[in-house]
Amino acid sequence: MHNTIQPKVTLVGAGPGDPDLLTLKGVKALAEANVVLYDALANEEIMKHAPKTAIKIFVGKRIGAHEYSQDQINQLIVDNALTYGNVVRLKGGDPFIFGRGSEEIEYAESFGIPTFVVPGISSAIAVPAYQGISLTKRGVSESFWVITGTTSDRNLSNDVALAAQSSATVVILMGMSKLSQIVSLFQKESKGETPVAIIQNGTTPQEKVGVGTINSIQEVVAKNKLSSPAIIVIGEVVKESRKLKGFYEEFILSNIA
Repeated sequence: MHNTIQPKVTLVGAGPGDPDLLTLKGVKALAEANVVLYDALANEEIMKHAPKTAIKIFVGKRIGAHEYSQDQINQLIVDNALTYGNVVRLKGGDPFIFGRGSEEIEYAESFGIPTFVVPGISSAIAVPAYQGISLTKRGVSESFWVITGTTSDRNLSNDVALAAQSSATVVILMGMSKLSQIVSLFQKESKGETPVAIIQNGTTPQEKVGVGTINSIQEVVAKNKLSSPAIIVIGEVVKESRKLKGFYEEFILSNIA
């Protein structure tokens, strides 16, 4: 029987949370899956695209849940592909943006298993877009940085200090626990008045937004009880969003008061 098994691994980006932001190619890949290994997705509704008969294995990292190491996940991908054939590895956002997707693909390929990648819509771009924030805008921002707030050794990325020196829009993922350090680095570059938006659970019905400046954003976070998972957007483009205009007017009035 095992001779008829044709192993295959498809890495699929699930998008940032809104289930409609899963790509059509992602839907098609899920529909053909024999096994789905999935992370703690922002929206489990995405799983309905997989066949009822498919084996579904949760391998994400949630507080209180069993945590698989990356090595164990790599091994599960290979074992399931060799045993059942078509494996879909479903990861939030885009699997190649701080998702360790390349490691999983490389491991599967080392066993001679054919691999495919279906890019996902990254939260780094989609979450600001849902708030009307265009990361680049003619005459305002010529580029953007996407940085992880927390590196593998649990420190703040050195790139944040470099980004603070630039005129680019800065998007920081997984940075809420390092917010005070981020603020300090931007203040050091005399960027205290630079606009900031923090968006929690972006593109989902649970979305919460806080807007301010580098100097005020920690107060905004405390007042609005913002926490992870959230995206930090720093730059003049934040002020350009028509959708956030009300937040800004309220923020300016409260500062005058």
